[in-house]
Amino acid sequence: MATKPSELDVLDSHLSSTDAQEYQDELKTLEASLSSYWKFEVVPGVFKQSLKETDESKFNYLNEHFGILESWDEITTKLATLNLQSSEDESYKIFFLARHGQGFHNLAHSKYGDKAWNEYWSKLNGDGEIVWGPDPLLTELGISQAQENAAVWKQELSNNKSGKTDLILPTKWFVSPLSRSIDTLINTWGDIVDLKKVQPLIQENLRETTGVHTCDKRSPRRVIAKKYEPKGFRIETGFSEEDIYYKDDYRETVAEQSLRINKNLQQIFNENPEDSIISLTSHSGSIRAQLLVLGHRSFAVGTGGMIPVFVKATRHHNK
Repeated sequence: MATKPSELDVLDSHLSSTDAQEYQDELKTLEASLSSYWKFEVVPGVFKQSLKETDESKFNYLNEHFGILESWDEITTKLATLNLQSSEDESYKIFFLARHGQGFHNLAHSKYGDKAWNEYWSKLNGDGEIVWGPDPLLTELGISQAQENAAVWKQELSNNKSGKTDLILPTKWFVSPLSRSIDTLINTWGDIVDLKKVQPLIQENLRETTGVHTCDKRSPRRVIAKKYEPKGFRIETGFSEEDIYYKDDYRETVAEQSLRINKNLQQIFNENPEDSIISLTSHSGSIRAQLLVLGHRSFAVGTGGMIPVFVKATRHHNK
C-alpha cells in the first residue's frame, strides 16, 4: 500500500552535490531575462515533512493526517489570513503533491534493481513477462494505493468538525500526461469530486524526467484525448500530437526538469490567483524537482504517496 518509501524511492529522491547549484545557476540566468517572476519558499511549522527531524524512510502520512502540525481549521485559517493580508506581489498556496501508484515499470525496477534497470532494462519495452514501455499502466497494487488515498481524504474531510470541509478540498487539479498519473488521479478523486465538473488539466510540464527510459514516453494526444476527455479531463493548449520531448539517447537532467517544473509553477500562480489549495499528480522525479523549486527539503514519496507543501510566493520585477 501507499506507506513508507522504499530504499529505491529514498535513493531517487535525493539530489547530488551539484544538482541544486546547477539549477540555481540556470534559474538566475533565466530570471534575468524575464520582466517578472515568482520566487518560492516554504511556510514553516505547518507540515511534519518540512521538519529536518522527520525521518522520510519511516514517516507514514496516512497515519499522520497528512503530516499536519496544527488542526486543519488553523491551517486553512492561516492560509486565508495570509492571502487576505498579502500584497499583490505575494501569494500563498497549499500544494498536495501526489505520486502515481505503482506502475509496471516500478515493478520491473524492483525486480532488476537500480543498476541493471538504469543501465539496461529501462531502455526496453518489457522482458517478456512485464510490459513497461511506453506509457505503462498501473498495477493492481497501484490502483489500490490511489484508492487508499481516497479513503484517507474522505476521513480527513469528515474529521473537520468546523463544517467547512470544502476549505481543505483542492479547487484545482493538474496532472501529468502519462497514464499512470491520470489513472491515479481518477482512483483518488473520482468518488470525492465530480471530475467532469472540476475538469483536471493535463500538462506536459508535469511529466516525469524524460528520455532514455521507455516508461517515460507518453501516448499520442489522440489516445489521451479518446481515453480521458470523456471522463472530464482537459488537455492544455499547445499539446503536441506526438511526444516531441522524449529522446532515446538523452536523459533530462535534474536541473533541466526543475526549470520546466518552475515554469509550471509560475503558470499556476499567474493563472490561478484565487485558488489556494491545489492538487498536482505526477511522478517521483517531478516531486523531487517540485520540492527543490519550492525550497522544501528533499523528501522521498513512495508509489501512491502524497506530500503537502504550504508555499509562499513573492513576485519580483526586473527594472
